Amino acid sequence: MIATATTLAILVIVLLAVVGILSQTIRVVREYRRLVVFRLGKCIGAKGPGPVLLIPFVDRPVTVDLRELYIEVPHQSCITKDNVPIQIDFLIYRQVIDPLASVLAVTNFAGASQGIAATTLRAVIGDILLDDVLARREQINEDLRRKLDEVTERWGVKVTAVEIREILPPREVQDAMNRQMSAERSRRAIVTEAEGRRQATITVAEGEKQAQVLRAEGEKQAAILKAEGYAQALQTVFAAAQQVDAKTMTLQVIDGLKALGASPGSTFVIPMELTRLLGQIGDYLDRGLQPRDAAPSRGDKHAAPELAAS
Repeated sequence: MIATATTLAILVIVLLAVVGILSQTIRVVREYRRLVVFRLGKCIGAKGPGPVLLIPFVDRPVTVDLRELYIEVPHQSCITKDNVPIQIDFLIYRQVIDPLASVLAVTNFAGASQGIAATTLRAVIGDILLDDVLARREQINEDLRRKLDEVTERWGVKVTAVEIREILPPREVQDAMNRQMSAERSRRAIVTEAEGRRQATITVAEGEKQAQVLRAEGEKQAAILKAEGYAQALQTVFAAAQQVDAKTMTLQVIDGLKALGASPGSTFVIPMELTRLLGQIGDYLDRGLQPRDAAPSRGDKHAAPELAAS
């Protein structure tokens, strides 16, 4: 029994040793990783992806991640060109493009990147005024990215982006900026209101001008139509007057005398032309009372056609 237990224990130990050796011999490397292999202290290259065979206790692998990662840089104290101290924190996005250089050229890339980023940030901010720091954030990000990329290129790492998250000026500077912003907004409100009033005045004036033009045009058209109506009326009266003969005028005069006789007034003013017209009326009446078969006198030879016509 003791021999059997000892044999089982030895088999288990051997099995564990084989499993340990195999785990050190065969490594499965994912697509986004690489293994930088050192054999007896000498770098023999980057392996992967897929299964990688290693010599146990001889090869020492170092895993390198090829994905884009970020480094968070805490608040850094910087002084602007106009001697204003500010606090800035930002993020650095980086990606390994050369696994060998990232392992052989730098010891701790994260720490080295943070240190060079802080130094570069102070150099960039020291050449910019405070107002430009607040307004030109994108340009500062691009300047930082370019300068950091120049340094990290020899480490086999590319800085893809730099993003400033927060800029904190001193409290008194913030208060002054708030007062300036309030004054600027008040000025813009006044300017906007004045511009609105000016536009309203211009619009009202344009409306009144157009109304006067339309009113004058309407009066002009009305006067033209009225004149045309008068002209047509005069033409009608003139045409009717051309068709009126002596008999029609005599009848109109008789109607006028009837109207005068019906008037309650007792004084009449008769023009001299009226007596001559009355004489003509008497002649017409005499001719009308004569028998139709009576022959007209020699002096009335011109009246016969008129009586026949009447």
